[in-house]
Amino acid sequence: MIRQGFHSRGRERTGEYLNVLKICLKLLAMSAVGRLVLNFKHYSLARHYTVMSTRSVEPASVTHDPAEQAPAVGSPGDPTQQRLVDLFDLLAPKPGVTRSSFDGVNLLRANSPMPRMPVMYEPSIVIVCQGRKRGFLGDQVFQYDAQQYLVLSVPLPFECETEASPEEPFLAISVRVDLTMVAELLMALNETQGATQNEPLGIYSTPLDPALSNAVQRLMDALASPLDARILVPGVVREICYRVLTGEQGDAIRAALTHQNHFGRIAKALRRIHADYQGQLDVDTLASEAGMSLAVFHAQFKAVTATSPMQYVKTTRLHHARLLMAHDGLNAGAAAARVGYESASQFSREFKRLFGLSPVDEVKRMRTVYDAPPPPRVVKPVPRYVTAV
Repeated sequence: MIRQGFHSRGRERTGEYLNVLKICLKLLAMSAVGRLVLNFKHYSLARHYTVMSTRSVEPASVTHDPAEQAPAVGSPGDPTQQRLVDLFDLLAPKPGVTRSSFDGVNLLRANSPMPRMPVMYEPSIVIVCQGRKRGFLGDQVFQYDAQQYLVLSVPLPFECETEASPEEPFLAISVRVDLTMVAELLMALNETQGATQNEPLGIYSTPLDPALSNAVQRLMDALASPLDARILVPGVVREICYRVLTGEQGDAIRAALTHQNHFGRIAKALRRIHADYQGQLDVDTLASEAGMSLAVFHAQFKAVTATSPMQYVKTTRLHHARLLMAHDGLNAGAAAARVGYESASQFSREFKRLFGLSPVDEVKRMRTVYDAPPPPRVVKPVPRYVTAV
């Protein structure tokens, strides 16, 4: 009897252990897989709602791609607009450039209008969610807003002005054009993409299509979650680059990478300048490396950048020096030396000619506009490209 009771109690305990184990497994499933399934269902329903809210009822036999039906980012009547604004308030609450958790994706914000001023962007795709910017390069004027996005296939200095207010701040997301990723996509597109028909542009604005708009919405949602950002963002960024490559102006990015025409060779020279702008660069060397005569190099360089090669080098140095002073706390003399100037007085003259203010006054203006505290005294490495709002 004692032994039988012992075995009976053992079976009861074993049963209890099994029940506890089952409960633990259920909790684990609910916390991980369950959340994933629920998130997928919510995401699917959200996409379905977006599609149904922007079109009339159609026969059941007709199917639609939700990406093709999504409204433009920030367009009137967009049911996701408030969601995007809320995400910007969460991820980029302060004016200026906010780096996201994913390298190469930055969030841009301006809470007040900004007059026309010099900026320099890296090769990137800029999609505006709210507000408007107007860019100026030579005699070109281009606008980018919720209906048109901006693409820079090469690093370019230009001027822009911003429309924004505290009630409706300028909100945009910038995705760096990763040339390695572009090369991989070009290999996959090799069989379907033909040769470039027209001379590409270094900077352009083009209408935002529903597929790209949908990808941007998913990118912002993913950035709000550390786990989603790590798992989902790389694929969404790749999709955004793919959409741009296969869009109306995708030839420009392809040409910048292939080096098979004048534009591609100038793009290579621009990357060379940004890699070594602190050094002693001369036009003869740049033209030789581009495989062009001096006269052809000058003409083609100006066609892409609207400036001469050495003026481009000078502008690049000044933009980098501006960031070193505003972000890293260097004084004008130290910043000038860091970017390759031998004369501090020459640096100050050329800085004021470009930005309209002395180095000290321009740094004060930047900190006021971007609501930035005084920078730390730790000197960081000089970035390869300059990014500005």
